[in-house]
Amino acid sequence: MEIKDFKIFQSVSQHQSISKAAKSLNYVQSHVTFRIKQLEQELNTQLFLRHNKGTTLTKDGEKFQIYVEKILATLNEIEHDFDKQETSSGKIDIGIVETITKLPMLLSMFRKNSPHVSLSLHTDVTANISKKIVNQNLDCGFVTGFKHHHHINEVELFKEKLVLISGTEMTQLEDITSAVFLVFKNGCNYRRNLEAWLKSENTKKPTLIEFGTMETIIGSVKSGIGISLVPKSSVQNDLENGSLYSYELPDKYSNISTDFIWNRNYHLSLAMTHFIQTIKSFAYQY
Repeated sequence: MEIKDFKIFQSVSQHQSISKAAKSLNYVQSHVTFRIKQLEQELNTQLFLRHNKGTTLTKDGEKFQIYVEKILATLNEIEHDFDKQETSSGKIDIGIVETITKLPMLLSMFRKNSPHVSLSLHTDVTANISKKIVNQNLDCGFVTGFKHHHHINEVELFKEKLVLISGTEMTQLEDITSAVFLVFKNGCNYRRNLEAWLKSENTKKPTLIEFGTMETIIGSVKSGIGISLVPKSSVQNDLENGSLYSYELPDKYSNISTDFIWNRNYHLSLAMTHFIQTIKSFAYQY
């Protein structure tokens, strides 16, 4: 298999269509079809399901895609490292949920290699960030608990553990489910998980108070106003020094992913291409 085969596979996967992939790559459709069939013969498996609306990755296709993304990301890094004349500039508009503790590390990695690119951060909940990326009002985003969308590419960065926090120790489930809950606005997946758990416990009409920032929520929990479901990493020091207490939920409600997303049909600038490379490098390391 050749490098161009990986790029053809990636394009068909992204466009979910052989004809659209051929058009984007400036190939005739028969050539793309031939190269995909050659790949499938070499790997001795079916990579795509063909149907009237286009193509869909098989399970083996999804497995192969992981390798393809790693290979192409590595090739892009090699090209970038050896092309010292190539510099990126411009601006990237990034949507972020407020609780990504590793975001400064990610941005620092990018700034070292692309110091001339301006970054504009827009804080919102996952649902709104995803919608803005689909509508191309944002270039990319860092979100939590992202659900697959056919117009969006995603890279899982890491998983986090959510815990219920309170200002005083709470041991009885009845006391917890009857408390006041401090949450972000609708569209936040921490809130979604919390409400799903409360429903599973048959809690009727929980009292919710909406806040705009994690700092305000944590401060309000410490003041005894209510309890909240937050990433454990964001309150680790408070839990260790005893200023907050935690209660763990079942894995179904407490495990959540942090993902990087961008519009799969978006024409990537050089700056965005380098940004995506940086994020993928981080994801493969962690």
